[in-house]
Amino acid sequence: MAYVPLEDLMKRTDSVYKLVILASRRATELNGGAPKLVESDSKRTSTIALEEVAQGKVGYKLSKKK
Repeated sequence: MAYVPLEDLMKRTDSVYKLVILASRRATELNGGAPKLVESDSKRTSTIALEEVAQGKVGYKLSKKK
């Protein structure tokens, strides 16, 4: 899957900004050597990160501000 539809990604989050931050952080982890959570034909970490988000393999948790 080289193209991840935005509609699939937006089912996992309520904000495109949160999506960008989530995918960016996951891509950074993948660049650092973290194992892939999905099978992918792509070698680009950004695409792999988006595929993981679309499949529900990674997510985020909001922290409370003090």
